[in-house]
Amino acid sequence: MNRVYFDHNATTPVAREVVDAMLPYLTERFGNPSTGHSFGVEAKAGLERARGQVATALGCDPDEISFTGGSSEANNLAVKGAAWARRERGRHLVIGSVEHPSVRTAARWLVDEGWALTTVGVRAEGQVDASDMVAAVRPDTVLVALMLAQNEVGTIMPVREVAAQVRPRGALMLTDASQAVGKIKVRVRELEVDLCVVAGHKFYGPKGVGALYVRRGVDLVSLVHGVAHERGLRAGTENVPGIVGLGAAMEMVTRDLEKNAAHMARLRDRLWEGLRDGIDGIVMNGHPRNRLPNTLNVCIPGIDSTRFLTDLPQFAASTGAACHWGVTEPSAVLVEMGVPRDPALGTIRFSLGIGNTEAEVDAVIDAVTRRVAELRSVRLR
Repeated sequence: MNRVYFDHNATTPVAREVVDAMLPYLTERFGNPSTGHSFGVEAKAGLERARGQVATALGCDPDEISFTGGSSEANNLAVKGAAWARRERGRHLVIGSVEHPSVRTAARWLVDEGWALTTVGVRAEGQVDASDMVAAVRPDTVLVALMLAQNEVGTIMPVREVAAQVRPRGALMLTDASQAVGKIKVRVRELEVDLCVVAGHKFYGPKGVGALYVRRGVDLVSLVHGVAHERGLRAGTENVPGIVGLGAAMEMVTRDLEKNAAHMARLRDRLWEGLRDGIDGIVMNGHPRNRLPNTLNVCIPGIDSTRFLTDLPQFAASTGAACHWGVTEPSAVLVEMGVPRDPALGTIRFSLGIGNTEAEVDAVIDAVTRRVAELRSVRLR
């Protein structure tokens, strides 16, 4: 059968609508948007149209959006830039324990530069308790970072509840919404955040482009110096085709959000029910209800998920383990959630997209359950 792609939390295909929007800026509208002639004016118009599309999708003003080379860069700019801009007020940061590595490593880098860091753990369902996050805030806390949706298990975090309590204490609130856009509603005013990060390739846009919402009045120190592009926050000529694609993708997934979310949730539930009915001992990881509509993370006892997926090359999904220097280790997120080592090594994350079908779900159910049965029968001989 044809290959089946169930790894949309890793990256998504670029939508045809997005490609069509980008193509003119790869050909006839190729100008530098900082130049004053007609070629530059055309490119600038595309850049600002995309800025407006992102702002409309997030519920903010266009001048509060800056474009970056992806979400890792945006997270670094938000974490380091906010810390340096507010260093006279305090040098303490609070982050969730299952944040994206770009947030965790940026925060640890600041520790080496003299900042203090408090990392707040998650409960068994992979969710940070809002009261734990708020309790970690001190008078010298300058930034609190909590992702909106966890990329491995899909659990949605209580960002609004945390923001409503930490911002009156003088701390800025950052949320990485990279996994949330196109799956759940993301409106920065409703979330009450100061900083919000998105990544184009997570919602059918191109790779290598992201956006950072910076609430008006919030100051950041730039990490990339040069000509003052992007409100002075990021030097360098903008990636106009990529940014145009990001804007088109945000408009597309926001327009069709409810329909797409319902479609993905139906497929996710069908997948879970089929696997649960066909595999004894299978366990779902993450919050059973408060989670992304497209994400299913499961532990299958007795398998090595890396080898298991290698045996099913026609299906693309992610494992709950990583191999370093020949040694397989469970996901740090699952460890933080308290999942024991052996079950964690048998973890598979299925993340569906808007183009997936019931037939594909059924094919995966059949192949996975058959392969598990084969492996278990071999052990019983």
